[in-house]
Amino acid sequence: MIEIKTIQEIEEMKPASRVVAEVLKDMKSFIRPGISTLDIDRRCEDIIRSFGAEPSSKNYGEPPFPGAVCVSVDDEVVHGIGRADHIIRDGMIVSVDVVAKLNGWHGDAARTYAVGAVKPEVLELIKVTEQCFWAGFEQARAGHRLGDISAAIQAVAVKHGYGIVRELTGHGIGREMHEDPEVLNYGHAGHGPRLQAGMVLAIEPMINLGTAAVEMLDDEWTIVTRDGKPSCHYENTVAITEAGPIALTIPDTDEGC
Repeated sequence: MIEIKTIQEIEEMKPASRVVAEVLKDMKSFIRPGISTLDIDRRCEDIIRSFGAEPSSKNYGEPPFPGAVCVSVDDEVVHGIGRADHIIRDGMIVSVDVVAKLNGWHGDAARTYAVGAVKPEVLELIKVTEQCFWAGFEQARAGHRLGDISAAIQAVAVKHGYGIVRELTGHGIGREMHEDPEVLNYGHAGHGPRLQAGMVLAIEPMINLGTAAVEMLDDEWTIVTRDGKPSCHYENTVAITEAGPIALTIPDTDEGC
């Protein structure tokens, strides 16, 4: 069942989303060659806890996820686990997916960062994946259908010849990290549940430079592209209001973290 939040409840979700935004803003300067993915995970956890929040991903699921955040590098699509021996090098891309819980509410967002001299075609992938999000965001309006978001994301990715990950989706979010509905990154306009003011969705395109095919590593968490080509992830927590959609994880004072 899709939960409809009140105006007050959406206001109560904003602090958790602001924590997430602060973490991702910090990552822009923190991620650099020579640090490990475990360094990234620990830095994110420190920032989350400094606000009195909790890292929602830690010990989530079965087997329990060991990290505070997901740190996914190059061909790792999502759910990468921070490791001391996984060192960031010039030319890599790093996706960081942060979920924080504060005052009983979750905020969720992800960004992909270019490290040093990244290939132009990979920089274009990062740019287009963000465009996919904003195309979906524009369709997140009361009276539209859930499939309108999915179709808009798909249209941008397909135009550029990219693979759209189908096994993983966006989702509703609120007092639980994952709530109904699933928000696909592909689909048909005019299909699915009608969107209403008060819905809060984590819209998160996961787009591959190559084919859409993915597989899970032996750690039972990390998802990688089957062809070994890079993947990009861009996500925000989006509240649907009578006045239009609001990206809660992009504060008004932020300049595109």
